[in-house]
Amino acid sequence: MIPAPFDYVAPSTVDEAIAALAEAGEDAKVLAGGQSLLPVLRMRLATPTTLVDLGKVGELRGVREEGDALVIGSMTTHYDVQRDALVAEHAALLKAATDTVADPQIRHRGTFGGAIAHADPAGDLLAPVLALGCELVVAGPGGRRTVAAADFFQDMFTTALAADELLVEVRVPKHTGWRAHYEKFNRVAQAWSMVAVAACVRTEAGTIEEARVALTNMGSTPVRAVAVEAALVGCAATAEAIRGAAEHAAEGTNPTADGNSDVEYRQHLARVLTGRAVLAAAGS
Repeated sequence: MIPAPFDYVAPSTVDEAIAALAEAGEDAKVLAGGQSLLPVLRMRLATPTTLVDLGKVGELRGVREEGDALVIGSMTTHYDVQRDALVAEHAALLKAATDTVADPQIRHRGTFGGAIAHADPAGDLLAPVLALGCELVVAGPGGRRTVAAADFFQDMFTTALAADELLVEVRVPKHTGWRAHYEKFNRVAQAWSMVAVAACVRTEAGTIEEARVALTNMGSTPVRAVAVEAALVGCAATAEAIRGAAEHAAEGTNPTADGNSDVEYRQHLARVLTGRAVLAAAGS
């Protein structure tokens, strides 16, 4: 199909982009990498009056250090996140998850911030962002504000972004020395996750001292597996102990049934995949 007609704006700065959104009103859409938006436009599931293309806003690209955090620009591509040395050293969980996103073509075009702002509960970057306790920096007509990941994701495809705001960068607390793994289950290669688990742990002398675990597609937003985290702290990094902690993975989740799976199967997957993810992260 052919998209419905719309006006097209290509600003070169964040301020210009915000002004364009404010002028266009609630029916505007932001174009980042376009890997999710363009198919929706072609099927006319979205009919924006104005499309604001961020492709020329260079200040939104790149990864840098700021004290105890990494700052990732929202227009940084998945490919660049994958290959960034700072991400590999200080946020291994993001690299592990980004490695699984779709295919190389999409990773070259799709953007880190675009995937987060899209807020698809089956998307692979939301759970790692939640697990790492990231902060999302949002810019609008009133200036910039910072939103915790736990507050940013509000519902399926719904975030704390207002219609005239942009996600400009993601602040990632450094988890230097933590080991990480992203375990994903899908029916065919490159498909959306039926369930996935983002896990990172800090171990000392064979004992798990700290753990961060979050689940993909186990609710309308990413879910932090707090019961698993609590069970892992002080736990020996053995297969038996980790599997026992992983039995708590489905607690507090609200998965949906669809053509791929019923609720009970997703809960089963959450427990199994959590065990695998933590085992891999702990090096057991």
